[in-house]
Amino acid sequence: MRQACRVQNRRERLVAPVSWWVGVLAFALAWAWLLLVVAGTGAAVVTFVGVAVLTGAVVWAYGRTVVDAGPDGLRVGRAFLTAEHVGAVTPLDRVATREALGPRADARAWLHVRPYVDTAVRVDVDDPADPAPYWLVSTRHPKAVAAALGARPASSDAPDQPTPDPR
Repeated sequence: MRQACRVQNRRERLVAPVSWWVGVLAFALAWAWLLLVVAGTGAAVVTFVGVAVLTGAVVWAYGRTVVDAGPDGLRVGRAFLTAEHVGAVTPLDRVATREALGPRADARAWLHVRPYVDTAVRVDVDDPADPAPYWLVSTRHPKAVAAALGARPASSDAPDQPTPDPR
């Protein structure tokens, strides 16, 4: 008899924070103020609405990416990594994410990061045909994403392990 193991999918939309939406309104208000001084109230109102709609659409599109992790693999936007190619999965806190994006970064890695999300998950790719050694994906809940992918710990010979300073 097969033992059923139910793993929950983890689905998350990387929406922009409230501060970005306040920035949209401030940007639109600044443009409206400029036109109020030069062209009058009607032009200012039209400018405010137009700029708010356009910049709001850009922020909305930027923050509509969905991260969907589950037993079938990892989907980030339109990109998909099948479960058979998911290697070690490492949830990263704020400091580890900053390190993974900076000094320990691999230029071949596939990145989907957002500046307003300060944690991420690293998913090693077990596919010799794929040039990306790993995916680094922003998520507000890296442990939940790792658990949904059936997190396997990274091996001790992983390339991102810190090496002793030769000095």
